[in-house]
Amino acid sequence: MSPRHHLDAATLVSHAAGALSPEMSAVVALHLAGCAECRASLARADAIGGVLVEQQHPAHAQGAQHARLRDAMLARLDEPAPQPAAPANADGDPDRLPAPLHPYFGASWRALKWRWMGPGMHYIRTLGPSGGTMLLLRIGPGRRMPVHGHQGSELTQIVRGAYDDALGHFAAGDVADLDADTEHQPVTAPGEACICVSALDAPLRFPGWFARRLQPLFGI
Repeated sequence: MSPRHHLDAATLVSHAAGALSPEMSAVVALHLAGCAECRASLARADAIGGVLVEQQHPAHAQGAQHARLRDAMLARLDEPAPQPAAPANADGDPDRLPAPLHPYFGASWRALKWRWMGPGMHYIRTLGPSGGTMLLLRIGPGRRMPVHGHQGSELTQIVRGAYDDALGHFAAGDVADLDADTEHQPVTAPGEACICVSALDAPLRFPGWFARRLQPLFGI
């Protein structure tokens, strides 16, 4: 099934320009591996970016001119483009993690060392080369996460299972591309545990006092 939640156009433009952190780029790469629509949008961003570089004004040009160029790029991302071929899968080994996650969590699901976060909730946290956080979460079915917001950006890719929040239903293959204006409370769907990977460039923001007190223990 094709993903229903995709990368924001600005994220794709930043990825095409090499402006994302390695942690964010890893989650983008994970989503692109399974999303033909976002791969096509990325191809457009690459092509459009080359044209805009040639049209750049001198360094003393006004900021409004640069903003118009950026808006033009984002608008053209909606134009149709040929669908590139899907990338080849790895070796089909069910124990093998997706390749973009190997530098952060290793290559094997069985070798993961999960840490307890709460009833039915486990996590693995690593720091990337830019200092951003990579977070692998395994949340049991029917669990309600604490309400939280974001002090920066968050990219979350659903690997297995699903969850629901105010933004909709997120299933395997979907990505949540969130900014500091988003506050939500994911609730995992019944049936199977939800496994997702998140890249964070700043700590989360918890309005509840209990979650705030626990936050230093988990480093998120």
